[in-house]
Amino acid sequence: MDRPQEQLIRRWVETWKEAGPALERLRTEEIRNSDTAAAIEQLSDAFESARRQWKPPATSGLVERQRLFAKLRP
Repeated sequence: MDRPQEQLIRRWVETWKEAGPALERLRTEEIRNSDTAAAIEQLSDAFESARRQWKPPATSGLVERQRLFAKLRP
């Protein structure tokens, strides 16, 4: 790695060190000020749609995993 690239990476790391706490404060404030009931209401139609359209998988994948494990067995 050449010197200019190393300096760029160090500057990038320092920028994120400074931004990290500010972003965490913003995240905490947004969570604290969010309206959980309104969010649930806004997502309820999407959830119900996904629930109605979901089809269970034909298998759990257990048999396939066991087959792969058997191949790896010493």
